[in-house]
Parts: sequence; structure tokens; C-alpha cells
Amino acid sequence: MKTTLAKEPLITHPFAKVPHIMEQEFTGKMNDLRSSYKTIRQHSEAICKPLKTEDYVVQPVADVSPPKWHLGHTTWFFETFLLKPYAKDYQEFDPAFNFVFNSYYESVGARVIRTDRGNLSRPTVDEVYSYRRYVDDAMDVFLSNELSPEIEAVVILGFNHEQQHQELLYTDIKYILGHNPLLPAYDDKGIENIAVEQNESWISIEEGVYEMGFAGDGFCFDNELQRHKVYLQPYHICNRLVTNAAYLQFINAGGYNNFRYWHAEGWEWVKNRKVIAPLYWFLINDEWHYYTLSGLQKIDPQQPVTHINYFEATAFAAWKGARLPTEAEWEVAATKFVWGQRWEWTESAYLPYPDFSKAEGAIGEYNGKFMVNQMVLRGASVATPEGHSRITYRNFFQTHLQWQFTGIRLAR
Repeated sequence: MKTTLAKEPLITHPFAKVPHIMEQEFTGKMNDLRSSYKTIRQHSEAICKPLKTEDYVVQPVADVSPPKWHLGHTTWFFETFLLKPYAKDYQEFDPAFNFVFNSYYESVGARVIRTDRGNLSRPTVDEVYSYRRYVDDAMDVFLSNELSPEIEAVVILGFNHEQQHQELLYTDIKYILGHNPLLPAYDDKGIENIAVEQNESWISIEEGVYEMGFAGDGFCFDNELQRHKVYLQPYHICNRLVTNAAYLQFINAGGYNNFRYWHAEGWEWVKNRKVIAPLYWFLINDEWHYYTLSGLQKIDPQQPVTHINYFEATAFAAWKGARLPTEAEWEVAATKFVWGQRWEWTESAYLPYPDFSKAEGAIGEYNGKFMVNQMVLRGASVATPEGHSRITYRNFFQTHLQWQFTGIRLAR
């Protein structure tokens, strides 16, 4: 996936104090910002088009937010951080929406706790779409004016924020429908089925001092900075992701029944939840099936295994006599293999890079405060919006979570 990076000055605005906070393929001109805004906003609604009204409200677990909430929250972001502080004479759509759609920004005020988002039968789906239209109309006028580089940076951050939630929409919708007893299909497009590398090989990387982290012009999040040197021992990394067929061998070999492959916490997770296979796998008449966005299907042995948590990824690697790559190893080798099919677990804890600093204000809450008890994933997935991936992107999740499109690449 190639991108064109627009060159812009460094940002110094207190809210958007992140160097190089510019988005791929956006030139910063007014018409381009307006067009990009409309395209991104329309894509969120296109993702939700196959849904029925009842699908918008469901929250099966705390980690999954109702689609209605995602649509409202991304709208709240533009209203809260652009229209209210910068648009002259802007009238807030509904003051109560700040409480409803704030996610985790302590500096912005009180909010509905995450576990209660599924209790929000009101505002209705129609009202949320009215909210989006109201803010979109105001943003169209706002983006017709000349903006300072500081304000433009917040606009572009809003674009990236909505793109993050577009991926969450796919994964949350799959969880909602995949836990409906009827296992209904979302659509028939089959975005999860991808062309895969058939021949497995191992890429050799020499010992040495390498650089990692974002560099150059273009957008990046603050957790991708600063670029720094790392020393790596010689290692090998696999050219392709672990397939369903390979993972099925692990299952058939009793992988979920042998504590020797698991971290202690992972083994407790397996025992307490009685896990025998990845999320969405079902054993029907002695044959494995899995739920996809296109409905229940027989396991495709050549597709990359997905919806694997960190515990499962490390257990499989141990069973194979291999390991997961560190994020530095992954980044250094990433130009030598195809990535972007699944978010790939690494053996790296989510920690700040050298000289990392949290910005003042709300943006300082975006990444830094989550740098504890999480592991880094690299790459992208079939649900990642086009133009929203890069080699230095650092995703992160807790070790037990499976609902994202995660996968496994081995190293040794």
C-alpha cells in the first residue's frame, strides 16, 4: 500500500502537539480537506449500511461498542475539538451529547462509562444520523475557510481518529453478529478472504544497529516517535502468516490442553474460559467451521488464522519451537514480506520510545496513558481503511483480547 506524504511544518498548537501531524494524500488545501472529510465520513456510514436498526445498539461485552456509539463519538470529536472552540457562532447540537459520546478524555468532562454504552437506547439511531448531518454541514462551512496550520492539524487528527473507528466498526459489528445465536451474515463481500503466500520461507536479518520509529514528512501518532537506534541479534522471520491449517495442527496436537506452551496467565485464561479454539471457531459434526462477516463457513485451511490473542500466539509459537518477533525485528524486516492482512502480535510490551513526551491538553490522553499492561501489534488488517497503515504504526491491545483481526508471524 503506497502513500503520498504531504510536507507541512511542525505543529506547535497545545492540542495537537505532535510533530509531523499530517495525513497521507492530503495536501492541506481547503478543497482537499473538504473532500477528504466527506469521503472519510461517508465511509463510516457505508460500513453501517448493511445493519438493521437493532444492530446499532447491541454491546455484548465491554470491549465492543455499539455501532451507534461509534458514529456519534467520531462526530463528537469534530464538534468538540474544532467547531466549538474555533467556528464562529457555532451552536452545539445537544449539550448532553458530550456526556454520551466522550470516550476517555478526562480533560473534556464526565462521560457514560464504557460498559454502559449498550444501555443507550436514546439518542436513537435517527438522532445520531441527524447529529452527523448537523456537524457535517457545519464542518463543510468551517473547512471552506482558510485554516491555520495548528487547526488544520486537528482536522487531520480527526480524520485519522475516524479511520481508527472504522476498523473498530468492522470488528465490533462482527462480534455483535457473531454472538447472535443465528450467526447472521453482515454482507457477502468476503473482505476476510485474501490472497496468501503459498510457499513458506525464512528471511534472514543480520546482526546490527538499526533505526526504528517514524521519520520524514507525513502523519504519525505520538507513540511512533522519536526515531531511535536499536541493536538486534541475528534472527529469522517467516515470510508469511500462520495459516488455519497450521493452527489446526496445534489444536489437534492438544495445544489447548498442555500447560507447557502457555504463560501462567494464559493457562488460567484457557482453563477458566474452557477455550479449545480461536474466537468464532465452531466444531460441527466433527468438522471445524468459523464465523466470518459473510456468515458461517467451513475453515479455509490456507487463510491466515485470525482472532488470536497474545496468549494463543505465544503458545502456538512455543509449540512450533519458535517465538514472536519483537516490534523492532518486525519493523526492520517489514519491507521484505507482505503485511497488512492481520494485525501481528509481537513480543514487545507497549512502552514509550526514548524521548517520548505526552502533549498538553486532550491529545496527551490519546496514547501515552495506555502504555501499561498491553502488547504491541504491527501491520494492519483487512479492516484497516486504505491510507491508514504504515510500517511504523504501533497498535496495542491487552493480552487476552481476540476480537480484532489479529494473526501470527513467527521468528526464531
